[in-house]
Amino acid sequence: MLLDQKLVDAAIAQLEQRWPADEPGGAAAMYLDDGQIVTSVGLDNINGGVTLCGETGSIIQAYTLGRRVTASAYVYRNAEGRLGVLAPCGICQERLAMWGPDVQVAVPDKIQPAGWAMRTLAEVHPYYWAKEFADGEWPPTSLHTGP
Repeated sequence: MLLDQKLVDAAIAQLEQRWPADEPGGAAAMYLDDGQIVTSVGLDNINGGVTLCGETGSIIQAYTLGRRVTASAYVYRNAEGRLGVLAPCGICQERLAMWGPDVQVAVPDKIQPAGWAMRTLAEVHPYYWAKEFADGEWPPTSLHTGP
């Protein structure tokens, strides 16, 4: 499945379900290779070291189901109530990398009417460090998940 407004809308719906309209928050939605959409939110904790990104739950769901993530969108609402899209952080890029360089991610783009655009992981992360361990190519899933 390709990243589209339906996926962004699923992330917005999860955000609105989890946080009241007057609170900041964020949520993720991901397409799996069977067309299913999974959503998740971050884990906030008084101990910042144990918090988790909003995408983590969806990534774990995909992995648990044995499915590939094909596209990911993360939305946030700031304290003033404005909605926006954020590209995945470096850690979530690493988590998504196991499904290859063609995973599509939403990135902010003020020029686009919707305020976001689609990029592949390879476009977001052109100098991916792990290519050095796979003869200059994007590492296959087996290198990410092997023993």
